[in-house]
Amino acid sequence: MLSAGALLTLDLDAVRANYRLLRQRAGAATCGAVLKADAYGLGAAAVAPALRREGCDTFFVAHLAEGTALRGILGPGVTIIVMHGLFPGTEAEALRHDLVPVVNSTEQLRDWAAFARAQGRPLPAWLQIDTGMARFGFSEGELEAAIAEARDLGSLALRCVMSHLACADTPAHPANARQLAEFHRLRRKLPPLPTSLAASSGIFLGPDWHGDTVRPGVALYGVAPTEGQPNPLRPVLRLDAKVVQLREVAAGTPVGYGHTAVTARPSRLATVAVGYADGFLRSASGRGVVRFRGLDLPILGRVSMDSLVVDATVLPPGAMRAGDTVALIGEGNDLDRVGRAAGTIGYEILTSLGHRYHRRTLGG
Repeated sequence: MLSAGALLTLDLDAVRANYRLLRQRAGAATCGAVLKADAYGLGAAAVAPALRREGCDTFFVAHLAEGTALRGILGPGVTIIVMHGLFPGTEAEALRHDLVPVVNSTEQLRDWAAFARAQGRPLPAWLQIDTGMARFGFSEGELEAAIAEARDLGSLALRCVMSHLACADTPAHPANARQLAEFHRLRRKLPPLPTSLAASSGIFLGPDWHGDTVRPGVALYGVAPTEGQPNPLRPVLRLDAKVVQLREVAAGTPVGYGHTAVTARPSRLATVAVGYADGFLRSASGRGVVRFRGLDLPILGRVSMDSLVVDATVLPPGAMRAGDTVALIGEGNDLDRVGRAAGTIGYEILTSLGHRYHRRTLGG
């Protein structure tokens, strides 16, 4: 019997199916997998081996600590790339765990190259250039300075040059073509190297953006890659929560903290055992819905720390009882819809899901 207030179900077969679709869309490019933030909150210990069984051998994380943890899960034989690069003094740890840093700045290049010289051999790295996002990577001036100085770049075994797209989820946005042109212009200043530009949404822009390696992240977990278009990816998770209590109230009854909602009619209210402490965002207050037997039940009033209230008046008397479960995320209410209702995106919903849920894993 489930003792937690909610059940989060992860479908690893769906993750694998999404990877196969993305690999197919990537064509001749290598299809890696981004497992940062503990596989976007779903658990790298479950997701990584499933993707490995599907044939993925190139993985991306954000931080060094994520890379060392992933190496412990997957063992040798796969490439793990640390996209944020290394902080000073952590170079030996990266080498010990056979991690490949992305060199994003002059300082990171200097430190990793000096460490390589101390080891007496070139060490692997990816090099990131900034093509118009002003976030990570070498500017044109910094790149030219590094090329002119030559020693540090020459101390490394550069495996790939990469950048990142700012507007790939909006295919018609002119920034996509501008960044592609800028990427090719800047990379030609370097010796010939494999390239990587496309993450999840970029894969769907087409082959011109693919390069040699694509880096799908949130698409693996079912979030739609393109705004306003049908989602070709399978949902990978479902979040069901228990009904704690039902009550019948009169019209004009204030509900929840701040009395931000007042019933407009005699109503049947259900208190559900999930709140913002579970990662279900407070911004969904008065905007989101849960699903029960194919029906939308609107969230009424504020989402509390440990609970929320839904309007179940549409249900016949006795159709819902304490102990029943409602779907906060699932069929008819996917991550993208939940994100829109909370004024955000599916990424934030996915990575915010907390640790109080009972977790169940299917397939894989």
